[in-house]
Amino acid sequence: MSQLDIDPVQLEVTRHALQSVAEEMGATLTRTALSPNIKDRRDCSTAIYTADGRLVAQAEHIPLHLGLMPAVVQAVLREYPLAKLEEGDAVIINDPYISGSHLPDICVISPVFYRNRPLALVANLAHHVDVGGAVPGSMSTTATEIFQEGIRIPPVKIRRRGKVNRELLKLVSHNLRTAREFHGDIQAQLTANDRGIKRLMELAERYGANALKEHMEQIISYTHRRLLAALEIIPPGTYEFEDFLEGDGLEQNPINVRVAITRHNKGLTVDFSGTHPQVRGPVNATRGVTLACVYYVIKAVVDPDLPSSDGLNRAVEVVTPEGSLVNPVFPAPVAHANINTAQRIADVLLGALARAVPERVTAAGTGSMSNFTVGGVDPATGTYYSYVETYGGGQGAKHNQDGMDGVHVHMTNTRNTPVEVIEQSYPLRVERYALVPDSGGAGKHRGGLGMMREITVLRGEATVAVSTERTELPPWGLAGGLPGQQAMVRVAWPANTTFANSGFNGGPTGRLPAAATVETEMNGGKFTCRVPAGTTIRLQTAGGGGYGNPLERDPELVRQDVLEGLVSRRAAKEVYGVIFTAELEIDHEATARQREELRHKGQ
Repeated sequence: MSQLDIDPVQLEVTRHALQSVAEEMGATLTRTALSPNIKDRRDCSTAIYTADGRLVAQAEHIPLHLGLMPAVVQAVLREYPLAKLEEGDAVIINDPYISGSHLPDICVISPVFYRNRPLALVANLAHHVDVGGAVPGSMSTTATEIFQEGIRIPPVKIRRRGKVNRELLKLVSHNLRTAREFHGDIQAQLTANDRGIKRLMELAERYGANALKEHMEQIISYTHRRLLAALEIIPPGTYEFEDFLEGDGLEQNPINVRVAITRHNKGLTVDFSGTHPQVRGPVNATRGVTLACVYYVIKAVVDPDLPSSDGLNRAVEVVTPEGSLVNPVFPAPVAHANINTAQRIADVLLGALARAVPERVTAAGTGSMSNFTVGGVDPATGTYYSYVETYGGGQGAKHNQDGMDGVHVHMTNTRNTPVEVIEQSYPLRVERYALVPDSGGAGKHRGGLGMMREITVLRGEATVAVSTERTELPPWGLAGGLPGQQAMVRVAWPANTTFANSGFNGGPTGRLPAAATVETEMNGGKFTCRVPAGTTIRLQTAGGGGYGNPLERDPELVRQDVLEGLVSRRAAKEVYGVIFTAELEIDHEATARQREELRHKGQ
């Protein structure tokens, strides 16, 4: 069947059918999973591939997985080519130096056969709440090699001809703190793939296997052609940008990420030469992570509705120097690259493209997925628990729109864990959960607000790992917009706490008096430490950058922000130049004078 023989209407119907299958796989996974991280937060992705491992459709879950999952599938096919796969097989893998992600992300891949012939592959990737390693949650901020981050699983068959390899599951779960959740979530992953297999076989029955495979090829070609056309909005030339991470978890020295994007007649070259060499701490990003960021940003900027398929990478060349922060060499630790480095890569890509197509990008967002992990043994049950969550923050503003408040941006798209679920599932209490007023960068269009959550450990000693960014270097604004407010982490220690050898860096020393409580602001936003019962940790995420001059913001929008508690009256006056009456009505004459005075001060 040639391209001319393809009915474009039927092709579009098939494309949406395949997308629907991927989405149904995702719904199956989240509905049958056991851990809140997958069931409630939906930290997972599902996708469909051609029989030789090229992406055809991916559910709209986690943007970071857009570049990771194809890398996983291709790596597995090198170990298990189609000739070694049979109906009912499934392969499991989590090794970042093969899969491209980090160890908590476990991928399960299954072949699809129709009448004994290979038709496609289905796969899903889910973040497990513990895979062993130095700390509960497997997200230590102080790891110096990947062996400290958890158990590494190479490509291996977890199911053969429909029979699950219980010995393998026993071996893996024996190295985990939360084996019960692991078994439940793995079964959910297998079930999700089975649902995808069933639906693809139904499509093959309806359209014919050969026609379905040809449609898959045409979807990939269509994506490539459409991307080439969309890239025309970027003027020819080279656009550069540089931004920094605030240390690697061991040291707070700035770590640069540099990019040069060149638009030429064959597409784009994205070159990360000049980026910092790989570091000792766990913020090194595998090439798979870097590719995911590139594909996401290009898709978001030039054509957000572009199908997610292998056609994305045909027009984009990505240069990642080996041994650098964006392409480390084994055994560098990588757990927090997904959390922080991926977001900084997205920032520099957007910063570069802002110089080419400023009205197609946002100002910098919150800058981190802001990971918060608490784990230990609950004295009430004698069993391990592992609370894992990433927190949203402020979205950067656009040329015509405010940023959203308290949301995940760019490389992640997870939901929050409901307060009730946290308190029912773990020995924790949520003290506060709210947006942070005045944290969004001021501008003609305001950056989104950061959020904060306070959690108290109720029972037993626990290990806490927090990893966030933008505590020192705020998210930048665009076109005169102001930066968003920085992130902040505070720990309130109960009376009688002893700090010797606690693993706490920069806090009090010795032992607190019986009646004393000490609150300490953490330096750098990345730490791992042991805490006693009664400790309260507050994580406040960064706001998004603003877009345009704040003195050009519609005073009525400022008034609405004040009424809703998003902007204070002080900021309204001193930053936006808006004066209110006692009844919170706009004093237009006083506002005009205030704005004129602020303009003169700014000259």
